[in-house]
Amino acid sequence: MIPCQIDHDWIAAHIPHQGSMCLLDRVESWDSERIVCLASSHRSPDNPLRAHGKLASVCGVEYAAQAMAVHGALLASGKPSGAGYLVSVRDTRLLVARLDDISADLTLKASCITISGSNLLYQFEILANDRLLLNGRATVMLNAFMEKSSI
Repeated sequence: MIPCQIDHDWIAAHIPHQGSMCLLDRVESWDSERIVCLASSHRSPDNPLRAHGKLASVCGVEYAAQAMAVHGALLASGKPSGAGYLVSVRDTRLLVARLDDISADLTLKASCITISGSNLLYQFEILANDRLLLNGRATVMLNAFMEKSSI
């Protein structure tokens, strides 16, 4: 893995999520198959994913999806890569109820385990101080679009 310090500004410039919805602080390392990112936004009272003042652990899937989007942007090396859509989340284990009460930064790890045409299958995990909080698999479809059918 390539150690690096890619910051929030670079991330915000390369993924569609903007403002407070851009959840990641930085990329720690990456290579052609994996990425490791850090985030502290789970503690923010104005996190846009909070409901009733709490951030449910299932929101960690969005954190993982953003790490996957950053990985795709890094792999594209500045070339337009088109849109990616999260189309499936499977085998997800939520080992905590909430993320907002985790005092440590979140470590997000995503590994691309299969590429088939425009579909990518990632395995992800989110940790805090080496404690696993949630993990699972997600399928991303690149350059997907829907056409209106003529009836």
